[in-house]
Amino acid sequence: MDKDFINIPFTAANLDRYYVRTSIFNSLKKSLPLFQGDLLDIGCGKMPYKNYVLENSTITTYVGLDIESALEYDSAVQPDFIWDGETMPFENNAFDCAFGTEVLEHCPEPEIVLKEVFRILKPEGVFFFTVPFLWNLHEVPHDEYRYTPFSLARHLKNSGFHGIEIRATGGWHAAMAQMLGLWVRRSPMSETKRKWLSVILKPIIRFLIKMDRTGEITFKEGQMITGLYGIAKK
Repeated sequence: MDKDFINIPFTAANLDRYYVRTSIFNSLKKSLPLFQGDLLDIGCGKMPYKNYVLENSTITTYVGLDIESALEYDSAVQPDFIWDGETMPFENNAFDCAFGTEVLEHCPEPEIVLKEVFRILKPEGVFFFTVPFLWNLHEVPHDEYRYTPFSLARHLKNSGFHGIEIRATGGWHAAMAQMLGLWVRRSPMSETKRKWLSVILKPIIRFLIKMDRTGEITFKEGQMITGLYGIAKK
């Protein structure tokens, strides 16, 4: 449901997903003023941000695109268009903006996708993206990469983009919070142990998240990050 991506609950059962979904949504909100006109949601899944984006931006048309072999997250919500991962079914300069949250790590050849995003954007069109850095293997075997800010910037530049801005979704404290959440909710253990450890770790995870200073993170030697987000322009 949308609330699990927008009004994300902080509960003992949600310690693995809380920080990553909160950070993605906060990143999206920061970039929302750049969105206008026709928007393409790439790797849209069940389009959990659609209503929020339409209600809080000047977007007039919201189009969802997903790959033919994508997982079905919700049978009641289908993408508006599907594609083969190589050529998007749109003309050049078709959209004012586009975004892809947690998509590029699943692309075997990211520049094929990024060059298609570049092609379908209008001049000066904006592309917003997020990618994980600290996360378990998922959608196996279609989990391809964990990007550094340097490799991501290079792929975007090679695909034609300029005005590239990349930031971290979290630093050392958030990374520890995320790892504790993933460990207690997803690692092998008895359900009884999981239940009690989740209760014990919940206030610690809350404290670590509160301690994190995302806005102060620079990409220097030794820095830990949870993930990346940013924008690039055509």
